[in-house]
Amino acid sequence: MTTLDTVKHAAETPDSEQPWKELGLKEDEYARVREILGRRPTGAELAMYSVMWSEHCSYKSSKVHLKQFGEKAPKNDAMLVGIGENAGVVDVGQGYAVTFKVESHNHPSYIEPYQGAATGVGGIVRDILAMGARPVAVVDPLRFGAADHPDTRRVLPGVVAGIGGYGNCLGLPNIGGEVVFDSCYQGNPLVNAGCIGVMKHEDIHLAKASGPGNKVILYGARTGGDGIGGVSVLASETFDDTKPTKRPAVQVGDPFQEKLLIECTLEIFQEKLVAGIQDLGGAGLSCATSELASAGSGGMRVDLEKVHLRDATLSPEEILMSESQERMCAIVEPEHVDRFLEICEKWDVIATVIGEVTDGERLEIFWHGEQIVDVPPRTVAHEGPVYHRPFERPSWQDALQADDAGKLPRPKDGAELREQVLKLVGSPNQASKAWITDQYDRFVQGNTVLAQPEDAGMVRIDEESNLGVAMATDGNGRYAKLDPYAGAQLALAEAYRNVAATGAKPLAVSDCLNFGSPEDPAVMWQFAEATRGLADACFTLGTPVTGGNVSLYNQTGDAAIHPTPVVAVLGVIDDVNRRTPVAFAEEGQLLYLLGDTKEEFGGSAWSEVVHQHLGGLPPAVDLDRERLLGEILISASRDGMIDAAHDLSDGGLVQAVVESCLRGGNGARLVVPESLDAFTFLFSESAGRAIVSVPRSEELRFTDMCGARGLPATRIGVVDGDTVDVQGEFSVSLEELRTTHEATIPALLA
Repeated sequence: MTTLDTVKHAAETPDSEQPWKELGLKEDEYARVREILGRRPTGAELAMYSVMWSEHCSYKSSKVHLKQFGEKAPKNDAMLVGIGENAGVVDVGQGYAVTFKVESHNHPSYIEPYQGAATGVGGIVRDILAMGARPVAVVDPLRFGAADHPDTRRVLPGVVAGIGGYGNCLGLPNIGGEVVFDSCYQGNPLVNAGCIGVMKHEDIHLAKASGPGNKVILYGARTGGDGIGGVSVLASETFDDTKPTKRPAVQVGDPFQEKLLIECTLEIFQEKLVAGIQDLGGAGLSCATSELASAGSGGMRVDLEKVHLRDATLSPEEILMSESQERMCAIVEPEHVDRFLEICEKWDVIATVIGEVTDGERLEIFWHGEQIVDVPPRTVAHEGPVYHRPFERPSWQDALQADDAGKLPRPKDGAELREQVLKLVGSPNQASKAWITDQYDRFVQGNTVLAQPEDAGMVRIDEESNLGVAMATDGNGRYAKLDPYAGAQLALAEAYRNVAATGAKPLAVSDCLNFGSPEDPAVMWQFAEATRGLADACFTLGTPVTGGNVSLYNQTGDAAIHPTPVVAVLGVIDDVNRRTPVAFAEEGQLLYLLGDTKEEFGGSAWSEVVHQHLGGLPPAVDLDRERLLGEILISASRDGMIDAAHDLSDGGLVQAVVESCLRGGNGARLVVPESLDAFTFLFSESAGRAIVSVPRSEELRFTDMCGARGLPATRIGVVDGDTVDVQGEFSVSLEELRTTHEATIPALLA
């Protein structure tokens, strides 16, 4: 089209053909846009609706299930801001509030691993910043294809370098996360990123544009052509067997620009110059303007030609769709505009007044005086399509669950047990991830007190009182494939247990729900079951979902990833000096196994590593037991009854013991309880369990507490020597374990 497609022109040319299908809209969705507007949309309006009604931005396939997180939310006095804002906020005491969130950047990271991962970090940091908080730490739950697959060697190093490069340049410690390998993620790696931010209660900011006459200021990096339709459209469609069906430019990040933006924004907050604020992430200006106007009390007028560009050839549609990074949009009262711009100039951050809040009900956008957008903002931002996708338990589910892992051949003697222990601890998923985590700065800022490979990351947020917060992320796609309802609950239970094991009290949840195509009824059944399971478990544990992310279309052809609900749990600890680490650091301390051990091997690391098997049922979930275990771990940590704690999850007891021994440099002598055989004792993945080291002087006090509360506590050994010795079965030196544990990932990826 050679002439500008204005609102007037659109009304006069109702039959003009438009590329709605190429932009990802369905025929009925395009018809709905025409119905809303009473005419065909302009090109700019079509661009806005296409990105904002994409799966990634609108949650059109998932919102009918996500509403459970609100309907079933437990009463929690700590909740300050819940679902619907850039990130949730909880009260952690002493006047502090903490905001946290986990999001995905999966599809861009497969196409361009470095920039895809880097901009994932940048985006989640800006979400936290937009709430009024100073970002203090990041985490990164990652999933890749088979560890020995050539494409993993392409994707993983780039992703890790992108996370480390961006986060390290921002000066944010990377304190937690996971790295999991499975062939189901071969063409669809999961690059989830989380961030924690801290502020005082009175500093909380919300994304809304209210107050007619208030100015709309775009500030940060110039707008370019990178990422046009990127995460919003790219993450809303399935890959074909060879490549993504859409290959827009992945966003390009500049962490130094983001660092300036952070400090500039925090100074602006300190002087209380903004009435509303929104970061620019997925869908760019289309999202920021429509969401701010929708959440406010009036309308908005924007003069798009005032947007600062780094490519003067961009069309209005491209400017609206661009997902260029390091940008924010603020609503500022007229009397504060000059000071706002002064602070931006001080920090060398470009800032431009691009519009103002109006007393109308429309979002109006102009291009050199010609109106190109005239829409009700809620229809763009919050009233998109709602799909009740058909879902059905897959026909193969019963056979999968009937293929019981308990029937697999077990080791015949101590020598075979020893061989399988070494095979387990050296397998890619159980091996040391130091080659990866050493590329991240975990201790910058000087407030990190626990970081990978601890059960949870922990940072101090007040240097005088030593108040701190802890965060863990967990998710087991193998469990969720076997039973998505239980799998989601097990993800929450493990993250809850990890936080409690450090001595922190779990408070609230953010989630990143990674699934295949919602157009597949089997995938939608998995999603429906997982959300139902997570909502039910959050209610029982008293940990509300404060926000999160849904990532669908993680699928290549007909092959979907395992359903992978990743759950982040945030906890608070009154004094970080009372934290509990993983390491067995003191010889002579007694080892206690907390919880019940059963023959539960479905989805286990042992069945995967030794037999390449996936089948049966995952471990049973007992949320009341999880809560009791958490209370015991927190009390024991606070009162000095334990010196180390490690949750039991993937790999069972033996994996936890090996990790704690290697971390502390001390061995362990273990005695198999009479009620168990050695194999079940070592490899079972029963949930609701932890191993703790107890000073001999505290044994009676600790066991009395467990007995009084009804938590099984079994003495299984002692910290001693330089071997892991399972008496009557086998012994293996720490030196051999360390070599096996640490050699795998460098050999595959270095």
